[in-house]
Amino acid sequence: MSAPAPSPLAIVDAEPLPRQEEVLTDAALAFVAELHRRFTPRRDELLARRAERRAEIARTCTLDFLPETAAIRADDSWRVAPAPAALNDRRVEITGPTDRKMTINALNSGARVWLADFEDASAPTWENVVLGQLNLSDAYTRNIDFTDPASGKSYALRPAEELATVVMRPRGWHLNERHLTDADGTPVPGALVDFGLYFFHNAQRLLDLGKGPYFYLPKTESHLEARLWNDVFVFAQDHVGIPQGTVRATVLIETITAAYEMEEILYELRDHASGLNAGRWDYLFSIVKNFRDGGAKFVLPDRNAVTMTAPFMRAYTELLVRTCHKRGAHAIGGMAAFIPSRRDAEVNKVAFEKVRADKDREANDGFDGSWVAHPDLVPIAMESFDKVLGDRPNQKDRLREDVHVEAADLIAIDSLAAKPTYAGLVNAVQVGIRYIEAWLRGLGAVAIFNLMEDAATAEISRSQIWQWINAGVEFENGDTATPELARKVAAEELSAIRQEIGEEAFAAGHWQEAHDLLLKVSLDEDYADFLTLPAYEQLRG
Repeated sequence: MSAPAPSPLAIVDAEPLPRQEEVLTDAALAFVAELHRRFTPRRDELLARRAERRAEIARTCTLDFLPETAAIRADDSWRVAPAPAALNDRRVEITGPTDRKMTINALNSGARVWLADFEDASAPTWENVVLGQLNLSDAYTRNIDFTDPASGKSYALRPAEELATVVMRPRGWHLNERHLTDADGTPVPGALVDFGLYFFHNAQRLLDLGKGPYFYLPKTESHLEARLWNDVFVFAQDHVGIPQGTVRATVLIETITAAYEMEEILYELRDHASGLNAGRWDYLFSIVKNFRDGGAKFVLPDRNAVTMTAPFMRAYTELLVRTCHKRGAHAIGGMAAFIPSRRDAEVNKVAFEKVRADKDREANDGFDGSWVAHPDLVPIAMESFDKVLGDRPNQKDRLREDVHVEAADLIAIDSLAAKPTYAGLVNAVQVGIRYIEAWLRGLGAVAIFNLMEDAATAEISRSQIWQWINAGVEFENGDTATPELARKVAAEELSAIRQEIGEEAFAAGHWQEAHDLLLKVSLDEDYADFLTLPAYEQLRG
């Protein structure tokens, strides 16, 4: 260890957890403290830069590729580092939180990769933050099993060669960890807590298993934020004494600003980059957030009407594939969020066909892999990619030089004919209340109406309510989007939930709190950058 031990961090306002001493060791906390000391000031500067850029977008209502980085885009000579063997074939990736049962099921799922999620699929209770780390370490040492107390069913890991490769997703730069503070009482960024604890305990262990410390980087808004992550990686690898380039990072292009900097993001991370991912809900949320002053041409229709075949979404995904393959990186497609019904075979049949069509499209467009939210979807997605890839691990040789995307294509929201509907407003309220209530109970991945919802879907739900009200949208039934209408729909939903689950369950939950929080972030004139910021203040544990 090259760096001297800094002042220890304080654990504040946290109940002791079983086996926490295995995660929160003095050496691990010293490492996190050093990450905090070195990198939090730059994180703070970059968050301020986000606000400045958002103000500029509000003023101009446009975005363009950066003139100052044109030379990077024009230089055809550079490539990202070759993929390690464990990340060369990523044709199906499953996502989910790091609770004990999910850890076993995801590793056993048959997917090539598991996105082990400390971000949108995990509510950041101290228990989830610490025990999630413990579950991953236990999985790597094969010291993990689980028996469901309700059903009595037992879960255990399959042989090592059958397990998915783990790519861990830490929290975004904007979130702090209130339970870990420095000597001044300043909380440590959640991203550095999640990354630091995982890397410190598992980097060498993963290398010994023939894999490595692999990461998904969320909510990135610029290449400068990718540069910060790269510097974190360089320091961390030196600190624990593993070779430079051992870390691999896949960046989620889930903000509209990052879509204009894909090549630059890969360039900043080139010694550590392994790919880019094209998501949907956070990307749409980012469009609303950044262009909320842009008038009618930026008003999105119902979220489920904005598929990946919408012209501006197609521009985004095709540009991502071309960019990745030009630079030797993997292009990973979006989420199939359907949760199969155990009671309705017809619902499953229709949904499975939609999933198959979506994955067929991605594979034929040149993506090297894609996401699913449930193990039952792994074979469907696998079949789509097997048909295209055969025995090849990926299709990075498909350069997609036929793709030409102009800056304006990425924000041509008005190229979509669909309009907001009253049913869309109702759905946004329903999903918002039901998701936030579960989040406040410590659950980040929640099945609602046969779809796996996470924080990103809650963000697009409340953003659409906010946007439609502020744009004065008139729905097909003659109603106009107003705060009063949103309150009426929310009151009706709260009453329906009370009737659906009964008085006792209603009283035991956080339903009124969730209702109030959804209305606050949907109706406040001052648009909150992230729903999870005010929600975290109400999260217990």
